[in-house]
Amino acid sequence: MTGRPRIGDVYGELLRDAFATATGIGPRPLAGGRLPRPVIEIIERDDGLVHGAPAAHYLDGPEHWQPYDHRAVDRVRGATLDVGTGAGRVALLLQERGVPVTGLDTSAGALDVCRRRGVRDLVCGTVDTHAADGRRYDTFLLLGNNLGLFEGRERAPAFLAALAALARPGAQVIAQGTNPYGTRDPLHTGYHELNRRRGRLGGQLRLRLRYRDLATGWFDYLVCSPDELAELVRGSAWELSDVDVADAPYYLATLRLAGGPAAAVADTR
Repeated sequence: MTGRPRIGDVYGELLRDAFATATGIGPRPLAGGRLPRPVIEIIERDDGLVHGAPAAHYLDGPEHWQPYDHRAVDRVRGATLDVGTGAGRVALLLQERGVPVTGLDTSAGALDVCRRRGVRDLVCGTVDTHAADGRRYDTFLLLGNNLGLFEGRERAPAFLAALAALARPGAQVIAQGTNPYGTRDPLHTGYHELNRRRGRLGGQLRLRLRYRDLATGWFDYLVCSPDELAELVRGSAWELSDVDVADAPYYLATLRLAGGPAAAVADTR
């Protein structure tokens, strides 16, 4: 016993336990009794802020989704890469619709849950490693706030380039993000200012995840405004063609591969 958490697959472990708690299949976390306890994901920010959220929503079916999730999947066309597939909620719906979909995640435990739930095509890795596999896609999904995988100004160009390397002509990226700047909470506004003083985007989070005795390493996760997203995309192989803010502060951003037929249509509007 060191008093420090073990570094491990936090996301995979909490999804396995959430799946077991929801279905009764497999060992469930117990709190000294017979009843399974709720599975709580702990998010720790580098300024000391700690936030806990139930993990059950990762397993939610479409009837529990937010409206922007439904609008996102309705825009899907062609072969689709679900980036950060998690427990596979989006991939499962697309499979039901007959869409060829691949779930991509870095968590082996999350992919194990996906398999047990029936997702057929899964890849363990990042967009960078998958770009070398020779597969190509028409649609990339970054849902569940996975626009955060851009991380910040330093990482975004390489992330966008990896998506372009995986793209077929006319491909699109459909990404869900959250504009972080509507809050008046000093815990968040102060963090935004601290980030700017450090030369970072205001909503560029430095986080680690915790579950039971596990922790991830520290990593960056980006929460940005649509204007900041436009800045990050500028100069890449992609063009920001649409921002849907019907559920503000949440938004859906659609990127199209620059120079493709879809981008040419968007430019004439």
